[in-house]
Amino acid sequence: MDRLEDLQERKRYDPHEAEARVWARWDEAGIFHPKPEGESAENFSIAIPPPNVTGVLHMGHALNGSLQDALIRLNRMKGRRSKWILGTDHAGIATQVKVEEALREEGLTKEDLGRDKFIERVWEWRADYGGRIIEQYKRLGASCDYEDERFTMDPAYARAVMEVFVRLHEKGLIYRDNFLVNWDPGTRSAISDLEVEQRRVEDVMYEVDYPLASGSGSLTVATVRPETMLADSAIAVNPGDERYTRLIGEHAILPLVGRRLPIIADEHVDTDFGTGALKITPGHDPADFEIGRRNGLTEHTVIGEDGRMTEEAGERFAGLPVGEAREAVVAALREEGALSGTRPYVHDVPHSHRSGERIEPLISLQWFMDMGGLSEPAIAAAKDGTVRFHPERPHKQVYLDWLENIRPWCVSRQLWWGHRIPAWYRGDEIHVGTEAPAGDGWEQDPDVLDTWFSSGLWPFATLGWPEQTPELEAFYATDVLSTARDIIFLWVARMVMLGIEFTGEVPFTDVPVHSTIQAPDGRRMSKSLGTGIDPLDEIETHGADALRFGLLAMASSQDVRYSPEKVAQGEDLANKLWNASRLVLLQVGDARPEPRSAAPEDAWIVSRLERATREINADYEAFRLSRAALGMYEAFWSEVCDWYLEMAKPRLYENDPDVAATLLWVLERCLLLMHPVMPFVTEEVWSHMPGAEGLLAAARWPEPDDSLLTDEQPVQDQIDAITALRRYRNEVDVPPRVVLRARSDLGEQVARLARFEWVGDPGDAVAQVAVPGGVVEVLAADEIDTEGVERRREGEREKLRAEIARAQKKLANEGFVAKAPAEVVEAQREKLARYEEELARLGS
Repeated sequence: MDRLEDLQERKRYDPHEAEARVWARWDEAGIFHPKPEGESAENFSIAIPPPNVTGVLHMGHALNGSLQDALIRLNRMKGRRSKWILGTDHAGIATQVKVEEALREEGLTKEDLGRDKFIERVWEWRADYGGRIIEQYKRLGASCDYEDERFTMDPAYARAVMEVFVRLHEKGLIYRDNFLVNWDPGTRSAISDLEVEQRRVEDVMYEVDYPLASGSGSLTVATVRPETMLADSAIAVNPGDERYTRLIGEHAILPLVGRRLPIIADEHVDTDFGTGALKITPGHDPADFEIGRRNGLTEHTVIGEDGRMTEEAGERFAGLPVGEAREAVVAALREEGALSGTRPYVHDVPHSHRSGERIEPLISLQWFMDMGGLSEPAIAAAKDGTVRFHPERPHKQVYLDWLENIRPWCVSRQLWWGHRIPAWYRGDEIHVGTEAPAGDGWEQDPDVLDTWFSSGLWPFATLGWPEQTPELEAFYATDVLSTARDIIFLWVARMVMLGIEFTGEVPFTDVPVHSTIQAPDGRRMSKSLGTGIDPLDEIETHGADALRFGLLAMASSQDVRYSPEKVAQGEDLANKLWNASRLVLLQVGDARPEPRSAAPEDAWIVSRLERATREINADYEAFRLSRAALGMYEAFWSEVCDWYLEMAKPRLYENDPDVAATLLWVLERCLLLMHPVMPFVTEEVWSHMPGAEGLLAAARWPEPDDSLLTDEQPVQDQIDAITALRRYRNEVDVPPRVVLRARSDLGEQVARLARFEWVGDPGDAVAQVAVPGGVVEVLAADEIDTEGVERRREGEREKLRAEIARAQKKLANEGFVAKAPAEVVEAQREKLARYEEELARLGS
């Protein structure tokens, strides 16, 4: 079947039928796997934020995937070797939890299997389930390098991880120490800050009297965790707090225990919290830990890794779970007469995202990484513009604030699945190296590295580092890292630090920070809340192109609510493109694309699309992909379909060769502009273009061409006249089938598209419609409802006044103007100007 017969048969665009076939053509051509040639400056690369091997595609993946794919496709079309580095993260805790759940269904635990057998089961689980999200990215149309998929536990990647650990240890930047960590009693492991979530909790604030050792009274301290007071080492007050300055240097007695506690001064004590006197428990509170280290305090531990009280808590409380211990301590304080008051207290409490249990800050012997020396080059990179955030505000400052106040990083985890720490012990001896030491009696550290440690190497370890591979030469440093704001410091900053340390270069130069897509009602998307929307369901219903367009169109730099209307708009756009393309392609015969200027409207549309190309290109370069998508929509739907195609139809049906060549050029340009956002439908239409060679995905992006620009005003005047006349018809409620009579010299095209007939009758005009350069005098007709005009106009004025008030209120909000991205504020100002102009036209 030739291309025309195929078009004749396929009156509707069916994404389900087309997408699989188009994907197969891309895959067969191998265009997503560029040869590792040239240098990174002439090539283009993005390292995909590696999804967890446990994961399935969610709306965040779909948005970020659409954004990255648009940039990759654009640069591929610009002739650059473009590599979208693909792979998955081993996701230590998440994966281990999944496999342990599967074992429980068999009545087993990981301890029943032993470490080696358990690791074998994890690899089996990964083989069965680990590739799901990769196949789902294909459904989205993501043009990743699937031939070079990486996994953070692959042997080559694991070697890079070991190499980094050993080198940092040799420099003294990785060390073993007792330090406070986020301890998850549920998983029995230290966890990262990202795996900690704050939950609002209703607690009780207890006021406890600590007798002064001098016998001259007591000092009242407020706490929500009386069970931890058994580990108190001091009481701290602010040196500027006049209530307590006389007590600094004295001692108090710890109730229930009898330990003497020094009363110390520390400027970090908040005078407004509780009584202004703070019990210091270095072993169980992050702020107290810092105060304790500054003041050389003893670090007691009364809560164990199992979430129960330790022997140091005393015989009365040892072995109790934390909740029961709290009740027992409160009861004991009451018996002793040391509890002077209670009141309700609502606050945020850290919980484990994995187990759901309350985080216990515990001092633990762990491996830590000193970040101070590594942070300085990363700070400089952002300050001098080597690494750029889009939008810059507030994300650059978030990045800098974290780096400038950076703390040691606990990199060890008490898990079995992950990169095992390359440290071996024999008595008091320790060996750190990429290989096990020779000799008997050595035992390897049982812990594994934090997943964020290995993912921090992602941009260069995926390309073969530490070997100097052709891939590393061709595609490192990468160009773009697209991410959500919640991992700017957890991942982005760490990649910058480690990239500079081990390659001498930043791992990427531009960091677009994309929106968080919320549920339509404004809540976060969540399966458990019932607010999740599955992107695969949306692809099944509307097609991948519709979802991609919808996500990019709705996604500014702020949090946005998911908009089914924007996805439907994308589906309509795909159908409109198919229908308009059929109309043109079935009519132009064997013509070839060429921009001609046989009629004013031909030169106008060529010029308009040339300007649109430049604007869309500028939006891509500034990472304004929402504007690029909407600009593409406007150019095709409004200027091509609503105006040029309607102007050109009579000549098209008369087989005018000039309009055929121009229409094909217009269609070709639109396919090129739309392809990065809507790759499937554009590739499908491209395959029906006369004389088209190869794939659209590998076609060249248009270069600027000043010869295509022209004076657009004459045709714009026609469009404005048609718009004014159509508006008048709506105001007087004339049906579309009725042709009105009027006096004008605007020409046949304006008359045809506005549904008017120009006459020379001397009759009285019932209305004068202002158009560019003059007026059109409308003659009387039975269908004109002059009495309803003012009523309808007043309704329009009321709507406009409400919109103007809404926009003015927003722009008067100093917080919005100061904090919202500049393009969002400017869009609001443009909207207000449009409303005011329209109100003035209607007569305010």
